[in-house]
Amino acid sequence: MEKEKSKTRAASSAFMKPLKLSSELEVIVGKGPLPRTEVTKKLWIYIKKHNLQDPNDLRSIKPDENLAKVFGCKKAVNMFQMTKLISKHLT
Repeated sequence: MEKEKSKTRAASSAFMKPLKLSSELEVIVGKGPLPRTEVTKKLWIYIKKHNLQDPNDLRSIKPDENLAKVFGCKKAVNMFQMTKLISKHLT
């Protein structure tokens, strides 16, 4: 009988690599280093906990003082723009 080949995926994905966080981002998601996926997950927890989504358009995030430091603006940000804005805080 032939042995079945293992179909496991390598865990060395670039998204799973722990990254250093800026001090502004650490205020929101906690101390790093963290993988990008975990940063995004914790950002959403923060956004929902502080009720920062526009109730009429859930894709729109209204930053509070801490999130405005990370986004670099105080105006509402689309959730798709969010990942681009936080990438400046990951090294």
